[in-house]
Amino acid sequence: MSDKLVMMLLTVSPDQPHLCGTPFFQAAAAAAMDVEVEIYFASQATRLLVQGIAERIHPSDNKAKSVYGFMQDAAQLGVKFFACGGALDAYAITPELLIPECTGIAGGAAYICRVMDDEWKSITY
Repeated sequence: MSDKLVMMLLTVSPDQPHLCGTPFFQAAAAAAMDVEVEIYFASQATRLLVQGIAERIHPSDNKAKSVYGFMQDAAQLGVKFFACGGALDAYAITPELLIPECTGIAGGAAYICRVMDDEWKSITY
């Protein structure tokens, strides 16, 4: 079994909160199984990294936990979050606006390196 997982959030968007919980829940589950996990945020998913946005949305109607709560669970287990620099520019997001759980900025080349590395498995949302 591989012990490295890379995830791409491409179609996940704060505008569709019902799609936003699962990636973080699964990332946390993998991290709890001692899997190294990195999540790359591209396109509209990058907006989830802006302070306050994920806090205001919930993946289900019961509103027991915000999307940010799921993100925090994953981060506390060691999951790393990387924002796409191009998406940050496209949405006029500066690094100062990002949540503290954001590990850094990494582009497509960093993600492709992970996908092409045989030691890493990948999931795209």
